[in-house]
Amino acid sequence: MSIQSENFEKAFYHDGYQLGMKACKEPVSEENLLAALVEMLRNIDDLTDSLLVYARQQGKAVECKKGCHWCCHQPVFAMDYELKYLRKYVSEKFSLPQQTEIKQRAEEKNNRLRQLKGNDLLNAKHHCPLLMNGACMAYEARPVACRIYLSSSVDSCQKFFQSPDDKSNYPALLDFPMRLGRMMNEGFKAALKANGIVAREFRIEEKLM
Repeated sequence: MSIQSENFEKAFYHDGYQLGMKACKEPVSEENLLAALVEMLRNIDDLTDSLLVYARQQGKAVECKKGCHWCCHQPVFAMDYELKYLRKYVSEKFSLPQQTEIKQRAEEKNNRLRQLKGNDLLNAKHHCPLLMNGACMAYEARPVACRIYLSSSVDSCQKFFQSPDDKSNYPALLDFPMRLGRMMNEGFKAALKANGIVAREFRIEEKLM
């Protein structure tokens, strides 16, 4: 890893930490936490948007687009504060019948995955409870992991979906946004921990049930 990349990671970790500290300002409240989280998600979106513009200028392909949902069939892990925001979005944006349907799909996926571990879990393929007609129902509130998952080859994503146990194939993901997005989230989590709030990681469906 280059010195420049390391400096970028430190900067994003620092930014995430500062946002986490903002979330813990007095009085400590869920409203403060979610407001700081939304700001962090907006920053990550700005990062990925800038990278997409740069990639197009350089003539490089980033093939992620609405309707392409090969990545929406694998386990997605997120911190509990991200999933709290996602649940809030679902409860505010969807009718009770829609919420019931989402919960049922979440239970179905959880029943399929809860006994799996290691590569068996990571390679499992079952659609996200929020995937509907080829698109995410809660796109605006999706977790960090979904926002930083960018591929330069839809063919590689399709092959990984069809043959997840083939070790010669893996989605052609852009490493830079993944590393910086993760570092910002790590900084956010570290600030919460420094203030006595220990965040835990879950699969999306575990918190949508």
